[in-house]
Amino acid sequence: MRARDDLQRGRPAPLAPRAAPGELRPPPPIVVPREVCQDYARSSRLEWLETNGLGGFAMGTVSGAATRRYHGLLVAALHPPVERHLLLSKLHEALVVDGAEHALFTAQYPGALHPQGFRAIEEFRLDPFPSWTFEAGGVRLEKRLFMVHGEDTVVVRYRASGACTLRLGVFLAYRDYHALARANGALDGAVREEGRTVRLRPYAGLPELRLLHGGARVERGGDWYHRTEYLAELERGLEFREDLWRACTLEVDLPPGGETFVAATLGERRIDAAAVEALERAERARRRTSHADPLAARLSAAADDFLVRRADGLPTVIAGYPWFTDWGRDTMISLPGLAILRGRLDEARDVIRGFLRHLDQGLIPNRFPDRGERPEYNNADGTLWLFQAVHAHERAGGDPGFLRELYPAAREILAWHARGTHGGIRVDPADGLLVAGGPGTQLTWMDAKVGDWVVTPRHGKPVEVNALWYNALRLGARWAGALGERGDEAAWSREADRVAHAFDRAFWDPERRHLADVVRDEGADRRLRPNQIFAVSLPFPLLDAERRRAVVDAVEGALLTPYGLRTLAPGEREYRPRYRGGPLERDGAYHQGAVWPWLLGPFVRARLAAHGRTAENLARCRALVKGLAPHLEDAALGHLSELLEPEPPFRPDGAPAQAWSLATVLEVLLDDLAGGR
Repeated sequence: MRARDDLQRGRPAPLAPRAAPGELRPPPPIVVPREVCQDYARSSRLEWLETNGLGGFAMGTVSGAATRRYHGLLVAALHPPVERHLLLSKLHEALVVDGAEHALFTAQYPGALHPQGFRAIEEFRLDPFPSWTFEAGGVRLEKRLFMVHGEDTVVVRYRASGACTLRLGVFLAYRDYHALARANGALDGAVREEGRTVRLRPYAGLPELRLLHGGARVERGGDWYHRTEYLAELERGLEFREDLWRACTLEVDLPPGGETFVAATLGERRIDAAAVEALERAERARRRTSHADPLAARLSAAADDFLVRRADGLPTVIAGYPWFTDWGRDTMISLPGLAILRGRLDEARDVIRGFLRHLDQGLIPNRFPDRGERPEYNNADGTLWLFQAVHAHERAGGDPGFLRELYPAAREILAWHARGTHGGIRVDPADGLLVAGGPGTQLTWMDAKVGDWVVTPRHGKPVEVNALWYNALRLGARWAGALGERGDEAAWSREADRVAHAFDRAFWDPERRHLADVVRDEGADRRLRPNQIFAVSLPFPLLDAERRRAVVDAVEGALLTPYGLRTLAPGEREYRPRYRGGPLERDGAYHQGAVWPWLLGPFVRARLAAHGRTAENLARCRALVKGLAPHLEDAALGHLSELLEPEPPFRPDGAPAQAWSLATVLEVLLDDLAGGR
């Protein structure tokens, strides 16, 4: 409890010492064996993800079939990290051996899965990027795929064990990544060849795509392939059929042991076989880690997927793939695990600076829209999480001048919250607690709303928002003291004392022995939800020791699963055991029981705070975190999902790769559960 005691005395508790840089090694590979690859029901639900540090990505399934509208080989952020467009959809691969053609790709059309190239997959590996081994006609073909960091470039390499001809059909979508393409007469099907480069520009308003290859014949003659189906979209109750344009086919003869490549890029760089080899070596080196622990190594390697650069050069955090951009709340919660505890302190500082550039009436943006419209400020907690990110940066030994630089913003934030800001966020003058919005608003992370239906109404005084408000006041007071701002220090300390006194009376439920989720003038919402753990897990905890233990025990007893915390106790009337169906059904279940992995990290921290750092409790908490390891191999490989269904077998859903799911778990692994703590 030393770190917590230091905080309460006004001193910054140091982060667990980071291990001295050791031998860099690749993260442990994830291997999908033949029997799983050739089981389409399983391999079509295992996804791989490649990112480029700009918000762009490539994504698909182990089976080779695209099951989402977001699956493709080149999704480029035209104004990083937003304005994403899916340009190159796929390469239809086929091997010709002794005159017989063997399809290696898989495609879903109405009533037909054809061809079924997944039956030729002998093995899939994520090591550190996606690679497949196919066997057809007695020839083994190895395929590796990676994106080049900092570029809109994807490289696909092939190596054949025997003599064959490799045919690659080039399929384009060329549309906003949320949309679907339809056959049309406006598309320009021109194929322009310049040596070993093919230039394609189907629409004048979008950038040219360059295909660089290792010496292939180019067969012209484009055509539309109608009604490609994406079954994950069908499951989500969304439009799921698309028309794709086959622009051309590349054909190359390979001798035994022969290699070739295709690189798709929006840039003008020249790429030949030697450049491909150098790019792959650089990507392998960039993805190495010093973590000996396999779980920490995998999570750390995946963390880089979420750290990207904006068009203005400042870093930011992608909340999740494939459909989220940079969100303020998610960014601030994720920064300690994604960057700070991994030694990327300057990057974390610049992320915070980037959001503070958009400070408006004491709030950072909740979201930057895809099309660059005005940022949205509909959140009551993201700005308060910024205080936690700054605190983590300070504990880790970040730039000491940063505190003085941001202090005026901290003062502005606290002042606006006190007098009232966007969305009806304001301090209640009667007790000092923070009010978040009114009926019809949705300002916390439990933000599901369908039309005028607020699924989980949390207007009033949400429990975690007030725990964050209390912590922001305590941190502000400590920073003021360190900078000699005695008036601010005294005022914020008094306000924090008032909040602490009011919090107990407002939120504690003596009958249920846990905290209310939201308090309003007309009464409290006393349903058992996980948000109360933040009253225990944050650096300045609320409640006395007995009540802290009661809160943690209540949450553990009803909400804890192997993959995180349920968002509502099973006994509550609104509890939804499944997360399925169309948008209305899914949004109605989003926070009504669904398991969120990001809550596991704060729960572990709360359990350590409530029950102490005994050997038994540390072992229990380590086991909880290690229990997530199997999930890294059952959805987006190497990643943690946004959410899972709340009942066995805990089916993963939502965004398959979510920043805060990974970040909060990595944070407790590298800090709270670190050996040197």
